[in-house]
Amino acid sequence: MHFNMNLRVVYFLSALLPTVAFGATGTFDMERWNTMLDNVRERAAAQNISTTTIDAVMQTPKFIPSIVKSDRNQSEFKLTLAQYLARTVNANRIADGRRMRGRYPTLLGRVENAYGIPSHVVLAFWGMETNYGTTHGRHKLKNAFFTLMYDGRREKFFGDQLLALMKIADDNKLDVNEIRGSWAGAMGHFQFIPTTLQQYGTDGNGDGRIDIINNVSDAMFSAGNYLNKLGWNPNERIVRRVILPADFDIGLLDGKTKKSVLEWSRRGVLSSDGTALPQSEIIAGIVADTSAIDNEQTDYNPDTDVQPTRTITAYLTYPNFYRIKKWNNSNWYAIAIAELSDKLK
Repeated sequence: MHFNMNLRVVYFLSALLPTVAFGATGTFDMERWNTMLDNVRERAAAQNISTTTIDAVMQTPKFIPSIVKSDRNQSEFKLTLAQYLARTVNANRIADGRRMRGRYPTLLGRVENAYGIPSHVVLAFWGMETNYGTTHGRHKLKNAFFTLMYDGRREKFFGDQLLALMKIADDNKLDVNEIRGSWAGAMGHFQFIPTTLQQYGTDGNGDGRIDIINNVSDAMFSAGNYLNKLGWNPNERIVRRVILPADFDIGLLDGKTKKSVLEWSRRGVLSSDGTALPQSEIIAGIVADTSAIDNEQTDYNPDTDVQPTRTITAYLTYPNFYRIKKWNNSNWYAIAIAELSDKLK
């Protein structure tokens, strides 16, 4: 096969550029890329990161267009709450969680003794984040951060993550080129981003290193420490399933409006079995899938149909629910943690 000279030049340049420089994001700005790399090198040196780690990071850095596509399309598809729970709190995940509880009873007990986080809660986070360590992510984290920095939407944030990753590699004698994780830059059994790992990472097995990717003890202790620092209360539940009257104001169902459980009771909120709520002054919100409620309401024709007597299923959300949202700011995620942890008790 013969190539003309222009094609030869293109193939030569593409071999030199970070993978893949053409196509997915338009013309690749090599000058901007090199300036970005120089800036990382300067910042790393200023933070006394070792030349070994700096040189390793600068070895064949790559731009990965699929990461940019993933970052831009995060909100493209939204699951209903029922779909989300069917996907995340399924029979396989529950069975696997119970097996893990049997495999690591001593370690889970140590985490609970150290941080007050019950075993079923730790297992629920582990199951949600990586399906108990089976789906850590395949991207070299340095390349994920370089790609997201170049894309520019949150360049400073991802630059800070890359510098934190380099410091973690230095402090724990890790090869930065072997640290892999998600396209968004999360790593290990519980999917910590580097700055979170810097703040809450804990040596769980006493070997003087923190490795949340390859060491389950470090990962569990780090998760327990993080939840403890978020204020987890082991004596409180996360959510309570409730039913609401048909005329309940759905504008109150995003979890942001908080009242005492006693006040919600006065507004007609009942336990899921139809009994009265506990007479409690604890503050809680209420979350429901309002899109599903809206769909039900559109089926009702006030001119021809009898007023429905249906009730709305929802979740009363206690303080631990909002602590979960500091880990992952999603109502659906927090409800899934609550449901999965109940199944793993």
